Amino acid sequence: MRSDSLVGIRKRFVRSVDFLLHYRGAVKFILHLGIFLCAYLFAYLIRFEGSIPTQYTGVIRDTIVLLLVAKALAFLAFGLFRGWWRYMSLIDVFPIAAGCSAGTVLFAVSVYLLRGPDYVPPSIYILDWGNTLLLVFSARYLIRVGRETFGRRQRATDRKVLIVGAGSAGQMIAREIRENPSLGMIATGFVDDDREKIGTRIHGLRVLGDHDRIGEICRDHAVDEIIIAIPSALPSVIRHIVEHCRTLPTRFRILPRVGEFIDGKAGVNALRKVNLADLLGRNPVPLDVTLLHRGITGNTIMVTGAAGSIGSELCRQMAGLSPSRLVLFEIAETPLFVLEHELREEFPALDVVAAMGDIRDSQRVEEVIAVYRPTVIYHAAAYKHVPVMEMHPCEAVKTNVFGTRVVAEAAAKFNVQRFVLVSTDKAVRPTSVMGATKGVIELFVQNMTGLGRATKYVSVRFGNVLDSSGSVIPIFRRQLETTGRLTVTHPEASRYFMLNQEAAGLILQAGAMGEGGEVFVLDMGEPIKIVDLARNMIRLSGKELGEDAEIVFTGLRPGEKLREELVVEGEDVVRTSHPKVMKLIGNGPMPPEWFDRLERLVAFSLQGDRMGVIRELGALVKGYVPDYKFHGDAASTTDSASSIPSLLTPSSPFPPSKSIH
Repeated sequence: MRSDSLVGIRKRFVRSVDFLLHYRGAVKFILHLGIFLCAYLFAYLIRFEGSIPTQYTGVIRDTIVLLLVAKALAFLAFGLFRGWWRYMSLIDVFPIAAGCSAGTVLFAVSVYLLRGPDYVPPSIYILDWGNTLLLVFSARYLIRVGRETFGRRQRATDRKVLIVGAGSAGQMIAREIRENPSLGMIATGFVDDDREKIGTRIHGLRVLGDHDRIGEICRDHAVDEIIIAIPSALPSVIRHIVEHCRTLPTRFRILPRVGEFIDGKAGVNALRKVNLADLLGRNPVPLDVTLLHRGITGNTIMVTGAAGSIGSELCRQMAGLSPSRLVLFEIAETPLFVLEHELREEFPALDVVAAMGDIRDSQRVEEVIAVYRPTVIYHAAAYKHVPVMEMHPCEAVKTNVFGTRVVAEAAAKFNVQRFVLVSTDKAVRPTSVMGATKGVIELFVQNMTGLGRATKYVSVRFGNVLDSSGSVIPIFRRQLETTGRLTVTHPEASRYFMLNQEAAGLILQAGAMGEGGEVFVLDMGEPIKIVDLARNMIRLSGKELGEDAEIVFTGLRPGEKLREELVVEGEDVVRTSHPKVMKLIGNGPMPPEWFDRLERLVAFSLQGDRMGVIRELGALVKGYVPDYKFHGDAASTTDSASSIPSLLTPSSPFPPSKSIH
C-alpha cells in the first residue's frame, strides 16, 4: 500500500512539473510575486511577534503594490526570471542576493518619496530582505531536489555506474548522469584513493572506498559499469584500476585524457573503452609549433608511403599546419584513395595531390618531384616486416635501399630543401635483413649532405608504433576473436613502443631541427614485454587468462631479436632542445669502397642473388651477422619477385642509379 502511494505521489509530481514547465515563464513570475508577498508579511509577523497592530495592516495594504513592482523590476534587471532552477548552484548566489538587495533599496526609496521616512519601520526593510533571500533560495533548492528525487524514475534497463575518481572530472560525470535520465545510468557512488574523501558525500553520492575495494564495491552494489574519470591519470594508475576490474563481469570505460577534458570535449558521451594506449601510453609531449610552422606552413610537402601507418599520421598532422600543397606518394591504390578523401573532407582548403607511384621507379619519382617541386620530403615508404623480408632479401634491398636512394638522389637533383628518412631501431646492431637494409640507408642518407647539394638530409630512428597495421596488437586482437590463443615468440621478448600520433609529431619535430647529416633518435621510454601486451589484451577483452584465452610461446622467428636497441655501440647520444629527441654522433663519412659495395648490393638485388645480397649487407652494416645457414639453404632460389622479367631485362623500369659520393 505504501509503495502504491509513493508511486501515485511520484506520478502526480511529474505531471505537475510537466505542466509548470510548459508555462514556465508565467509560472516563475507569479511564484516570485507570491514569494515577495509572503516575505513582506512574514517581516511584520516577526517584527511584531505574530500579532500585527491594526495601524500597520493599512500600511501593508498601501505599500504592497509598490513592493511587488519594485522587486519585480529589480529581479527583471538581474535576469532572475530566466534560467533553469533545477541547475541552481553556488554561482547563482550573487545575482539572487543582488536582486533582493536592489529590490529592497528600490522599495525603501519609493516609500520614502511617496509616504515619508517613518511610514514603514526600518526593521521591516531588513527582515523583508532576509525573508526574500531565504524564500527565493528555498524555492529553487526544493524544485531542484524534488525534480532529482521524484522526477527521475529508475527503469529496469538503467545501468548502475561506479565512478572511479571523485575529482572535478568525476563530479562532472555524476552531475551529467543525474541531470540526464536519457543516458540510462544511475550513479552508485565514487571510488577514490584520497583518504580524506572516503566516507564523504559529493553531490549526494558517497565515496565508497579506494581503488583496492573496487571489486568488493561492485559486488555489494550490483554495479553494471565502471567509469574511470581521471583524465590526468598516468598509465600505471589506469593499469592498477583495470587490474582490480579484470575479474568482474562489469564493463569499464574511460574519460578522454586531460587535453580533451580541458577543451570541453569530454563528457558522458565522450566515454570510450579502455585501450592499450591508456595502459601503455606516454604523457603528451609538447612540440615546438613555431619551428614546425616555419618548415611546413606555406610550403609544398611530399610524403612517400603516405597511406601507411606513420605516413598517414604525418599527413594528418602536417595538414593541420597549413602547407600550400600536400603530395601523397603511394603505391597502394585503395589506402591512397581513402586517405585522400579523408584529408579533403577534413581540410577542404588544402591542396591535396594523390600521386600513385613506386619509389623504385626513378622516372616516376623524378616526374612527381619535378612537377610539384616539394620543399620537404618525408620518406616513410619501406618494407617493415622482419620475417617476410628475411625470406625475401632481394625485395627488401630493392625497396628499402634502392628505392630510398632513388628518392634521396631525386631530392638533390631538384634542390628539395630537406629530406627526412623515417628509420627504425632495427637498424641498430641488426639481426635481420630488414634491419640491415635500414642501417645501410641511414649511412647513405648521412653521406648525402655536404656534397655540394642544397638538400639537407636527416634520419629519424624510433621503435614500434602501437596498433599500427600489421603490428602485434591487431594480430592479438584477431587471435582473441578466433582461437583465443595469443602467440608470443619468447617470455622475455620486449620492444619499444610509442603512439602513432606521438611518433609522427616527433618525426616532424626532429626533421625540422636537422641541419643535415644527423640521425635523430626518439626517446621511447622503457621497453615493454610482448607477453605483458598479451596479458593486457586479454584483460581488456573481458576474458580470463587460462580460462577464455591462453598465451602460447612459439620461439623467435628468423631475424628477430629478443630485445631491441636504439643506439649501437660507438654511437654517442647528445640531447637536443627537445626533451624527447636525441642526436647521434659517431658515424663519419663512408670510404669509397663502402659505396662500391653499395653498388654491388643493389646489383645483386636486381639480379635476384640472395647470397650476394646477404654477403654485401654483412660487409656494409656494422654489427650485422647474417645467418648464412638459413639463407644458404635457399641460395639456389631467388625471391619470387626476382623472376619477373621487367626487373632483370635492360628495359627494367628500375635501372641502378649513380650514387653521389
